[in-house]
Amino acid sequence: MKTGVIESQGAHPGLPKRAHRAPAREELELRASAVLFDGARSATVGSLALTAPQADDVIVDVLWSGISTGTERLMWSGEMPSFPGMGYPLVPGYEAVGRIIQSDAAPHRVGELVFVPGARCFEGAHGLFGASASRLVVAADKALRINFSEPREGVLLALAATAHHAIIGGALPDLIIGYGVLGRLTARIVIALGGNPVVWELNPARRSTADYPVIAPEDDTRRDYASVCDMSGDANIIDKVLPHAAHGAEICLAGFYSVRPSFSFPLAFRKEMRLRVAAEWRPSDLTAVAALVQSGRLPLSGLITHTSPAAQAAGAYARAFSDPACLKMIIDWESSDV
Repeated sequence: MKTGVIESQGAHPGLPKRAHRAPAREELELRASAVLFDGARSATVGSLALTAPQADDVIVDVLWSGISTGTERLMWSGEMPSFPGMGYPLVPGYEAVGRIIQSDAAPHRVGELVFVPGARCFEGAHGLFGASASRLVVAADKALRINFSEPREGVLLALAATAHHAIIGGALPDLIIGYGVLGRLTARIVIALGGNPVVWELNPARRSTADYPVIAPEDDTRRDYASVCDMSGDANIIDKVLPHAAHGAEICLAGFYSVRPSFSFPLAFRKEMRLRVAAEWRPSDLTAVAALVQSGRLPLSGLITHTSPAAQAAGAYARAFSDPACLKMIIDWESSDV
């Protein structure tokens, strides 16, 4: 089904029953079932207490959360470089869709379907990024109202915003490297903005039919790419790109690199290569991609390939990180007995 926006402001008929009602104020329990990483290639589901909501917070019952095969793979394996907020045990995730069940400051928001990019509301665990849980306490301005015809596709908004942030910092890329979900979203956004990309993908099984070429790097004879966006996380990608790059080409590193990226200086010198690094998306990127989805210019269909009940999260994370056929795994919190 094509992704779009429903004009009705009521509850979507396809949503689970919990999404249609909020428990009475006195019934709310500040606990959640949450995915926990301990840095030893394991994911478990445990019960955690939640911090009390502040005046401008909302409480969200999560319906679906997504698994990121980039940063979350490194957190799961213990290979993530240390930075502020990092530590174990941690609750991963920055892609959640749920329903607001309490909002003291804005009672009219109760019942809204929202996208939540993470939360730091857990007692006894680090929230990095903290969206993979059955219930979240989060600042109201972090809960973005959505009204998609396929509500679970809302989990893709963070990756779409990441792709947009990489693209918008320079010229539209004419070469995209990597054809996972992030690469596919990048290609779709480039096309929505009027571009015409080529995509490199090493895995033959992922070179699916698209509205643009998806080819192996060794089969590419072009030598004139002016703007390149890498979503692969390959620390040696610059040397692979430079023979195909135009003079003065810009290469944007938009993947997450677990080891130090490096390149041969002489060829980069001769090409007068420019290097740019794209970091986390900004609120303006999220607003922009939500508008593209709403307009119908950015389809999200066909990217979620696997769904797992939360009770089976351990296997879901292992599969998401190892199965090339798994483009996007999401966790179903509503139907899980956890």
